[in-house]
Amino acid sequence: MTRVALPTESGGSRVLELTGPRDWVRPDGPITSRVAYAAAHVVPRVLADSTPGAPADVDWAATLELRRDLWSWGLGVAEAMDTAQRGMGLDWAATRELIERSAAEAQRAGGRIASGAGTDQLEPARATPDADGLRAVTAAYTEQVKVVEAAGSGVIVMASRALARAATSPADYLRVYEDVLDAASGPVILHWLGEMFDPELAGYWGSRDLDAATDSFLDLVTRNARRVDGVKVSLLDADHERRLRRALPEGVRLYTGDDFNYPELICDDEEGVHSDALLGIFAAIAPAASTALQALDRGDVATAREILESTRALGRHVFAAPTRFYKTGIAFLAWLNGRQPGFSMVGGLSTGRSVLHLVRALELAEEAGLVAEPELAARRVTAWLAANGWEA
Repeated sequence: MTRVALPTESGGSRVLELTGPRDWVRPDGPITSRVAYAAAHVVPRVLADSTPGAPADVDWAATLELRRDLWSWGLGVAEAMDTAQRGMGLDWAATRELIERSAAEAQRAGGRIASGAGTDQLEPARATPDADGLRAVTAAYTEQVKVVEAAGSGVIVMASRALARAATSPADYLRVYEDVLDAASGPVILHWLGEMFDPELAGYWGSRDLDAATDSFLDLVTRNARRVDGVKVSLLDADHERRLRRALPEGVRLYTGDDFNYPELICDDEEGVHSDALLGIFAAIAPAASTALQALDRGDVATAREILESTRALGRHVFAAPTRFYKTGIAFLAWLNGRQPGFSMVGGLSTGRSVLHLVRALELAEEAGLVAEPELAARRVTAWLAANGWEA
């Protein structure tokens, strides 16, 4: 057992005992009961210029090793999503290389991969609220869809800040998305990211009213069901997700993106109904998520639910408001677990959370049995605390 001194909110200190991981089990074959993706983050080079606005300078060895680890747990990789800091430090040139490198690695590893196609290469000034702006958004989407498909990856059509600026009605969203679906060679995953993750996406699907936005979204999916593998919904609203899940056309999956309520949504078994998963928190809890999904494969819902419930407090903390900074907690835990050489993020986002917030993330990871190497974690957090001006 390893002990480490941590600060408290009152300014004092407490000792945390790090006991090591639970007995997580890597699968010896594919997970079959759910389709599950973990949205993975990127690691910058240790000596990179990661100031805000600088081009992303990625440590490809560490970044790809993170993905190999996820595949080893039987999880798919959701690549180049908001967890990878799309729109928050990862520019299109680095994104394109990330997709291509990860897709090639997936082929070697036999891993599942789907990658985000967005519009972030488009100059903001071109996303005007008129026909020209909509055409520019469609062209940007189409370019990225072609890049993702050429790399050999599945496609996730991401929510677009540019479209949120250019669209003036639900019909504009429908027109753009149908053109993008026409350009894709196979079924895609549609991504609905709530404004708690990205404030610039407020009013997506043409309305700030959730019911009206849902009607527009369902209209798109219903009219194009054969071209939609599934929908990824990140609204942190379990009741809404269940209502949407029931309304989807047959054969269209709902991939939960609810990092608060995923235990019950994944484990729901009323009339055999459940959500699949495409989650940022799965990158931080991969051993637990995998072991839980293996239990579901065996029909052991109780064990699966217990495991996922044991991680819920960590998920709620990492994704606490302001939710868009959840990536900082994901990278911090990866660093403590030896998955990256330093606690740094592109765009300087490693400063996105407070010292006490990240300390609490470590405590909750310990409670969930997700501290892989206690001695390493203790050394690293102690040095990091000292660098931030706190010593016991």
